[in-house]
Amino acid sequence: MTFRVLLIAFLALVGTPVSAVSTARSAPDPVSDAPMMFYVVKGASDACGHGCDRWIAIEGKIDSAAAPRFWRFLEQTSGRGLPIYFSSPGGDLGQALTMGAMLRKKPAIARVAHTIVSECGFEAQDSDVCLKLKQSGRELHGDLRTRGAMCNSACPYLMLGATTREIAPDALLAIHSPKVTVRFRFGQPSQEVRDAAVERGHESIDRRLSLYIVKMGADPGLFALASTIKFEDMHILTRDEIARFGIDRREMVETPWTFENIGRGVVRKVVTQKHDGDSAYHSSQWRLLCFNTGQFELDFQREATANARPATVSIANSGPRPLYFTLIPSKPPGFELWTLRTARLSLQSLADGSQFDLTEASRGVDGSKLEHVAKISSEGLAGALDSLLATCPPPRAAAPLQSIGARDSVAK
Repeated sequence: MTFRVLLIAFLALVGTPVSAVSTARSAPDPVSDAPMMFYVVKGASDACGHGCDRWIAIEGKIDSAAAPRFWRFLEQTSGRGLPIYFSSPGGDLGQALTMGAMLRKKPAIARVAHTIVSECGFEAQDSDVCLKLKQSGRELHGDLRTRGAMCNSACPYLMLGATTREIAPDALLAIHSPKVTVRFRFGQPSQEVRDAAVERGHESIDRRLSLYIVKMGADPGLFALASTIKFEDMHILTRDEIARFGIDRREMVETPWTFENIGRGVVRKVVTQKHDGDSAYHSSQWRLLCFNTGQFELDFQREATANARPATVSIANSGPRPLYFTLIPSKPPGFELWTLRTARLSLQSLADGSQFDLTEASRGVDGSKLEHVAKISSEGLAGALDSLLATCPPPRAAAPLQSIGARDSVAK
């Protein structure tokens, strides 16, 4: 009997990612399982970078008909030069590679972020009401959040099609090996025939994927690593792997300062960078809280410094002297938490400039002075500080002073 075989190779998000993730990262946001959608969003000034207030949002599962829709959308938005933000659990690998090739013909910057659409109001971003808005073809309004945003499975390969890839330090890329599904249109073959068909399917998709990765200028090591991860598992790429595989080779990556209202107002920033002469990436987090509209706490969390004696951490811009942080004794394992109490005027000075200096100094075990100075961007700090101030209580009024005579009178 002759069997007609349909081979379908696809990648999809299954289960929970199992690779270790830094405790500095937050729990990931859920990603929509709806068929992949494409829409244009307008945000606040500089929402997607300096001078950028519009972007393309691509989110949802890469379905078996995603590529034709994607091409039509690219044709409609051609020439606008908008950055593209991905949020996807993965899906059909063949469609992802086809879409990546399409993307290469339309040079663009690709990033990973969750788009929060304002028109959805109090409805969940993956609710039927919100999904209809995103599929309407209208230009919507919204905001971006990289913290915990995910591009998994087949999605990173789609992103490789972009001529420029920029992965925020608090966004996630995850990979695993593909799964081949074999469908026989006529008859029920033997297990031997089925196994042979699956093997041919793996050979075909592995060959196509490895050639695609090289064509897009990435390192074949990405394919080699993905091949070692079971389809049922997931490996979250480290910053070193993201750089080594050619997805994003920048040696310093920052998020803008971003305001969040999570029970109380807080401003956050994440930085990943290589220190001078160091091949490894180091991550740090910033957090800004307020006691009132005049007094604030700025926290700096970094990976613990190995083989170094007590250090100092300070920040400075054009002011007369630097501001020094204090090391908090209780800290999570492997991390150091430094804190600074400061006035609004000092923060405003940081926000008014484009960047400030972060100086980390210590003594090595041999007594030599170790110092690293990094330029930290102030992007987003002015707007985030304004949002934070709106949640801060006013300073407490000082108790009125009473004369000695008045106190004696009260005592009597």
